[in-house]
Amino acid sequence: MSIHQEVTFKASPQRIYAALTDSRQFSSATGGAPAEISREDGGVFSCFGGMIHGRNIELVPDRRIVQAWRAKPWPEGVYSIVKFELRGEAGGTRVVLDHTGYPEGEEAHLSPGWDTNYWTPLKKYLA
Repeated sequence: MSIHQEVTFKASPQRIYAALTDSRQFSSATGGAPAEISREDGGVFSCFGGMIHGRNIELVPDRRIVQAWRAKPWPEGVYSIVKFELRGEAGGTRVVLDHTGYPEGEEAHLSPGWDTNYWTPLKKYLA
């Protein structure tokens, strides 16, 4: 099971990386819900008031974010892998998302949730 999405933003990879890894910016971009995001490999993160949390596996500034990611209602100890690739293009950045390893039956909720909770708010924030 996997979700693959590609979204183009009219912003630099640096600006998008910051919006996804800076607690204050992420909170502002996504409607004000509390976020605490470590900017270190191995550091923990929590966003949307604790509804999503996990650990950073790999952070390559302005290029890649890989996280062990879980939703609060999932069974204890169950994590998925979320990978954001940031690819600079003329006039903006293509964000390539791959989300794998989530519990069976979650795709119908998760797939549209990326647009609702990440892509649409980020586009407004970065405009």
